[in-house]
Amino acid sequence: MAASTSLTPEQRTMRASIAAHTRWSREDPAANAARGQAGLLARFEREAREAEPGLSEAEYARRAESARKAHMARLAFASSKARARKGGGDA
Repeated sequence: MAASTSLTPEQRTMRASIAAHTRWSREDPAANAARGQAGLLARFEREAREAEPGLSEAEYARRAESARKAHMARLAFASSKARARKGGGDA
C-alpha cells in the first residue's frame, strides 16, 4: 500500500472520516453499537465464569457489569490523559 505512505496525517484523517461517513450512511450505527456492547458484556461474563466457577447467574451478571464499568472508566481515563498531553484536554 505505497499510496497511503505518501499521505500526510491530515490526509489520512480526512480519508478515514470519508470512510466512516460513507459506512454510516449505509448502516444503522445503533444496531452496530448494541452488537458491540453485547459482545463486550459477554466477554466479561465469560471471564467471570472462568475466574470463579459455581456462582449464581445474578452474581455473574453483577460482576460482568462491574467489569464493563471498570473497562469504560479505564478508557475514559486514558482519553483524559491523552487530551492533557495534547494540551487541549480537561484532565
